[in-house]
Amino acid sequence: MTDDGYVKFQVEHRPGTVPWTAALAGLDGVRTELFDLGMIGVYPNGIGYGNLSLRDAGDTFIITGTATGARRELGPDGWCRVDGFSAEDNRVRCSGPIAASSESMTHGTIYQALSRVGCIIHVHHRRLFDAMLAGSDPRTAADVPYGTPAMAAAVAALVRAIPEPAGLFAMAGHDEGVVAYGPDPAAARHLLLTRFLASSGALPGIAGVPPAR
Repeated sequence: MTDDGYVKFQVEHRPGTVPWTAALAGLDGVRTELFDLGMIGVYPNGIGYGNLSLRDAGDTFIITGTATGARRELGPDGWCRVDGFSAEDNRVRCSGPIAASSESMTHGTIYQALSRVGCIIHVHHRRLFDAMLAGSDPRTAADVPYGTPAMAAAVAALVRAIPEPAGLFAMAGHDEGVVAYGPDPAAARHLLLTRFLASSGALPGIAGVPPAR
């Protein structure tokens, strides 16, 4: 059984607000689209999955809050700002109306490793995940569990090996987990949905994404 959604790291959460900018509203719209495609949601056992983030300044970033998988739209109260984190100490400092997502360390690791990355999208989808593992897509090792310092280190090594501002990989030790990143939400979304269509060939009508050939 998956234990996705449980926050394994130590969280230092300071209540506050997160500015509702046009960029964040746009990312909220991308999240709703992915929710409708089944890439974000809640498993039958009640555990949520999927999260998105947007670089704020330096290595700080705004990420979907913990336990928000059941909500189709988040709005201003569904996001949290990660003010700092330590993969070595398994600790995250955050502020906002809700605590940070359980994948905050993985997101932070990518932002630290690749300075041109501005957005990260983490989704779950069985068909896409299986297609990526069956193909030659990048992936973390199957024995590395999510939400741990080991996963943060594995992700850092993986993305640094392909130092591009955009990429896509499967988290083999995090069942159904797929991560896309790019310089902005549009780039990350395009990578993810293009690969999704290639894995199915059945949904060619997604706006801004060419149909699978």
